[in-house]
Amino acid sequence: KGFFNSYWDAKTGKIWLEVPSVDEEFLYIHSLAAGIGSNDIGLDRGQIGGEKVVKFTRSGPKVLLVHVNYDYRAESDNVAEQKSVAEAFAQSIIGGFIVKLEHNGKILVDATAFFLRDVHGVSNTLQRTSQGGYKLDESRSALFLERTKSFPLNSEFEATLTFELNEKEDPAGWVKSVTPSPRSITVRQHHSFVKLPDKNYKKRILDSRSGFFGISYQDYATPIGQPLIKRYIQRHRLEKKDPNSEKSAAVNPIVYYVDPGAPEPIRSALIEGASWWNQAFEAAGYLDAFQVKVLPDSADPLDVRYNVIQWVHRSTRGWSYGNTVADPRTGEIIKGHVSLGSLRVRQDFLIAQGLVAAYKNGPEADPQLLEMALARLRQLSAHEVGHTLGLNHNFAASTNERSSVMDYPHPFIKAITDQLDFSASYDDKIGDWDKRTILFGYQDFADGVNEELALKAIINENNQLGLRYITDRDARPFGGAHPYAHLWDNGKDASDEMIRMLDLRSGAIQRFGADNLPEGAPWASLEEVFAPLYLSHRYQSEAVVKLIGGVDYAYTHKGDDQEPWSWVPNKDQINALQVFLKTLEPATLMVPQHIRALIPPKPPSYQRTRESFASHAGVVFDPMAAAESSASYNIRLLLNVQRANRLLQQHAVDRGLLGMEEMLTHLVEKTWGDLPEDGYAQELHRMVSQLTIEGIMQLSKNAQASAQVRALCLSQLNRIETLINQRVRQGLTQSGQKAFYNYALDILSQFKRDPNAVEVAAPIKLPDGSPIGAMGCGSSFISE
Repeated sequence: KGFFNSYWDAKTGKIWLEVPSVDEEFLYIHSLAAGIGSNDIGLDRGQIGGEKVVKFTRSGPKVLLVHVNYDYRAESDNVAEQKSVAEAFAQSIIGGFIVKLEHNGKILVDATAFFLRDVHGVSNTLQRTSQGGYKLDESRSALFLERTKSFPLNSEFEATLTFELNEKEDPAGWVKSVTPSPRSITVRQHHSFVKLPDKNYKKRILDSRSGFFGISYQDYATPIGQPLIKRYIQRHRLEKKDPNSEKSAAVNPIVYYVDPGAPEPIRSALIEGASWWNQAFEAAGYLDAFQVKVLPDSADPLDVRYNVIQWVHRSTRGWSYGNTVADPRTGEIIKGHVSLGSLRVRQDFLIAQGLVAAYKNGPEADPQLLEMALARLRQLSAHEVGHTLGLNHNFAASTNERSSVMDYPHPFIKAITDQLDFSASYDDKIGDWDKRTILFGYQDFADGVNEELALKAIINENNQLGLRYITDRDARPFGGAHPYAHLWDNGKDASDEMIRMLDLRSGAIQRFGADNLPEGAPWASLEEVFAPLYLSHRYQSEAVVKLIGGVDYAYTHKGDDQEPWSWVPNKDQINALQVFLKTLEPATLMVPQHIRALIPPKPPSYQRTRESFASHAGVVFDPMAAAESSASYNIRLLLNVQRANRLLQQHAVDRGLLGMEEMLTHLVEKTWGDLPEDGYAQELHRMVSQLTIEGIMQLSKNAQASAQVRALCLSQLNRIETLINQRVRQGLTQSGQKAFYNYALDILSQFKRDPNAVEVAAPIKLPDGSPIGAMGCGSSFISE
């Protein structure tokens, strides 16, 4: 008995559902109770599949489950107006049933087939990720009674589903890596029927500057001259017992529950990090309104009554998520559901392991490693919970003294003489921006306060405080332009931080050696410890390059006194270019001999993974390929077509700003300058020289590049050809360099005749980076 009464028939394996009334709306949610365990496939334990407002309707012997379309509505008292919109846009019928019995207005239907279907789209996901054509096998699928329950406000149903691979296909690698019999994949899918919240929740208008995500819909009852699209934030319902008091307890506190399957000391770190949010709610005038507890053994993590922080295992490290279940009508968050990948903490441990002589004093690792990993886990717990409170990423927060846990933080490690200080590697509290967002979203205003004006005042105060907010679409793109919006960066000035990081990296590389590896570990595994150290500047490179052709802007509204946008000052662009080009120098790309000597080929039972460097040298560690992967990535960053077009445009309107031609000249001078004396450095120099030619060739052929950008690229290729010929005529070449020059001249000659005749090799893939220790779209966030 419960919200929906149901009856189990053990003889037939059927579940009968009692429909108490038709045309009464409720919430339907599907999720994945037991997943596949592969980050690449993306079907994780606890994954929420989305929510729908639905209702049962009846026509004769048939009962239909209708997904009501709330994307288009008329918020009007005119019933005919409401009906005209409802009939103008499609509804979706997602279930069909036959009436078996009826009594006193109640209907009994067979719901077995509804719960035994692949509503979560497992087969489609397997097909989309190239794992093969798997189809649901009903003979190996059944109701899972252990988690089929009912309560007064929600009814929960679960099914074990088995998918069989097409007999003409062979299992793919990702499936084979996690499934005992990969031709058959068995998961469990969960279904929730939930009573909709009452109508006492008050919607709050979404402001694009606030830091919240939300819902939107078209309201056709809107007066002409006002926006047709209505936007409201998503948030939990939270009210003060006394809204007129500066500080008050909440009517119903927000409570989050941590997965009891998380072991210590991880569980305590998750609790502590999530609990930081109470600092923000206290700043908004609430007393103990945000609480974190351990999920009781009797509770189901997919039960909509519980906000949950779930500890999820996968075969490889991957993203963590902050999902919400929200009322599509209003944006009210009903359930927060965080999924934290368990391997993330090990990656932070590995990052720290590469920085210090972790095993110098014996078999136990330097305690700084575990503490840094747990510090990251606290921050990650707070970050993902933030998403489930309604908050977007803020990728500009790192430039505001770590003003938000909603950024992606890179560990900030300070060098003190020959020692490294890990004490400030990650933040240990909620940030100033986070407090301001909670204030905007959850402040319970006193009687008589004009809420619209009060919310505008909060936004204006944010601007006065200098708090920057830039989120995903402006920070993630390869050709991003914002000088402050970066992932995995640190520091107020990206260029200054790059210099600091390169110095720290250089020192750590010189100290790197046997003591970074535990006793008894294969020497070959030192490569995976070295990789995050060697590439520790990769994300700061992405930050620095955005200043080149960069545009500073905010999410401005008319009347907020913010400047809409401006080019990054020329001195900052020139400085950024000079700093960025340091990443292409042989001194930066070299792997010292003392490290190369310690890394042998992999022993039996060990193999290269996505965490390893690629190799052109067969089984051996290839320092040239490691350097090529880094240099190639950075050259492609610099020669991004959008960046190139911006450089051309900014110089066209302001001759005092860096232009495309000047940028290319600096690049060519750096990569085609004087040859170093050291043989290893010479090979690195030649490799970067060739990558530069190839990068300019690719940009010159890019259809998205303006004609003048392509013309300038061709001009630089001619310049390189002239430079080579001058050096050859002057006899300033060794035999190896002469061979390289002849090769380059041949490539340039071919390209002149037919640009498509020159095949540029695909760039070497970098070892996996993100998530380095921990993205967002709608209510589902791929977060670190």
